[in-house]
Amino acid sequence: MSTHAKRERLLLADLLEAAGPEALTLCGGWKTRDLAAHVVVRERRADAAGGLVISALKNRLERVQAEFAAKPYEELIQLIRTGPPRFSPMSLKQIDEAANTVEFFVHAEDVRRAQPDWSRRELDPVFADALWSNVEKTARMLGRKSPVGLVLRRPDGRTAVARKGAPVVTVTGEPSELLLFAFGRQDAADVQVEGEKEAVDRLHRAALGM
Repeated sequence: MSTHAKRERLLLADLLEAAGPEALTLCGGWKTRDLAAHVVVRERRADAAGGLVISALKNRLERVQAEFAAKPYEELIQLIRTGPPRFSPMSLKQIDEAANTVEFFVHAEDVRRAQPDWSRRELDPVFADALWSNVEKTARMLGRKSPVGLVLRRPDGRTAVARKGAPVVTVTGEPSELLLFAFGRQDAADVQVEGEKEAVDRLHRAALGM
């Protein structure tokens, strides 16, 4: 497994373990047990994980995920820590990095920021740039449901256009915070939002993300 993905995997497992199986998360009303089951199914049950993007498989995904959520919580945590089986494409370093770095980062923050005493992580510049690279590559996909024009901007002025249109709302923050905002965690992201009040309000209510 690659450096970023491996670190984020282990951090996510630690956070899930510390929070326990019934803690709240920022992810769609899921508790930590549900989130752990999602992570395991996504990389161990390709026959069901397709339901994340194919509506015809959604019922199967929900059924399989419920089965995993019923397993002992400690078993789910261990499956996350050990990673996918060797025959899984996600066991390949390049695929692991591309598919899991952002996934695990966002879900780790889903656990962390749902707790009342959470504190913001200080990320090293290399990892911050890796997250920004993802923002640049996926901005338009993540922002496709934005009801207004949306520009994501780093403090140094670098920008990514997530949605063309008017009125325009500009969201400024560190790459990690912009990523969380674009993944639909608008209320939990530490960012500055500039634009017409009505446009900003509409953006905060929008279902951004995958």
